[in-house]
Amino acid sequence: MSDSPLLPAAIAGILLAAGLAGAGFLVGKGLENARVGDRSVSVRGLSERIVKADLAVLPLKFAGAGDDLQAVQAKVDADTKAVRDFLTRQGYQPAEIDLGKLEVTDQCAREYQQQGVAARYRVAQTLIVRTTNVDRVQATTRQLDQLVRQGVVLQDYAGPSYVFTKLNDVRPAMIAEATASARTGAQQFARDAEAGLSGIRSASQGSFEITGRDDVGYDPSGQVFKKVRVVTTVTYGLR
Repeated sequence: MSDSPLLPAAIAGILLAAGLAGAGFLVGKGLENARVGDRSVSVRGLSERIVKADLAVLPLKFAGAGDDLQAVQAKVDADTKAVRDFLTRQGYQPAEIDLGKLEVTDQCAREYQQQGVAARYRVAQTLIVRTTNVDRVQATTRQLDQLVRQGVVLQDYAGPSYVFTKLNDVRPAMIAEATASARTGAQQFARDAEAGLSGIRSASQGSFEITGRDDVGYDPSGQVFKKVRVVTTVTYGLR
């Protein structure tokens, strides 16, 4: 009879211990599920395509030099007409030919003038062709020797620049392609990890990059065909 008060206390202790153990088990499972829920994979998707430039800019700079400024200017004016006539014969419209900067240099007026300069005055003029007819510009560059035969000497000639301006036309499809590429990579990762793939947690798009199609070691702006490239980074959850 003296042990009877201890029986309820023992039963209560057993129930308390069982409750604590059960609570500990549930907490442990909760942490495990939380860790599973936090699992994720970040992958990159790439999209590239080759496009043709749709705008060409061709600057033609020529100059004259001499001690008589009026005579030098007259030579440049004659060259300007010769270049305009040449471009007109090539099929360019007046709106496609712009008169660029006129440069006049007096060698004797310079603070640090060179001794024994051959000519006091130098006058340079630039005509700029800006057109969407890229093929015509390519043909024109192969016939510039006609200007040389007329006495027009081109200065600092670096060739035309070709520009692709229709990025918005290819942007949606390329973003979709890069995103699909990223998902393919994430699915492969999930299979390797024996996990399932859940929804997108975050995504970011890199800037579009336009370069020359061929890596040939010179200014890519001189290439008619361009490579457009974009990379997206997508984070998927794993389950």
